[in-house]
Amino acid sequence: MNTKNLHSGSDDFNFFIGQWQVKHKKRIHRLIDSQEWEEFEGTCISQKILGGYGNFDDNLLNLPEETYCAVTLRTYNKKTNMWSIWWVDGRFVDQLDEPMKGQFSDGVGIFYADDMFQGKTIKVRFIWTLPTPETPRWEQAFSTDSGRTWETNWIMDFSK
Repeated sequence: MNTKNLHSGSDDFNFFIGQWQVKHKKRIHRLIDSQEWEEFEGTCISQKILGGYGNFDDNLLNLPEETYCAVTLRTYNKKTNMWSIWWVDGRFVDQLDEPMKGQFSDGVGIFYADDMFQGKTIKVRFIWTLPTPETPRWEQAFSTDSGRTWETNWIMDFSK
């Protein structure tokens, strides 16, 4: 098996290090087939940690109804070639969910976790893509049927 195509290692998120302007598009009502979205701006500053085997970013999200801060922590396990991703919402600082886990293949990062949403068991998926090196995109989707179908509910487009 050619593992080079499965992952590129701890440098997978090198494209994301630095300061970013963020355009958010977030579905207002999730998992009810709603087509109502809200759009808002934000900022993100990302840096390497753990000698390059991790990174974190500090986010400011300017939602229409409130502004809040959040942090993403990512760590790379060189034994499993997998990333773990945690999100800490500044409004709920004592809550840390199970990490998203995944890896990059052919320049696309896909990460999964099991979670709960409004009392229902769901799967969560993050997808990182690079439409151009200067404009990374992150998407979040939920599935209520073990990953057979997905509803994208949050898109973040980054620019320098």
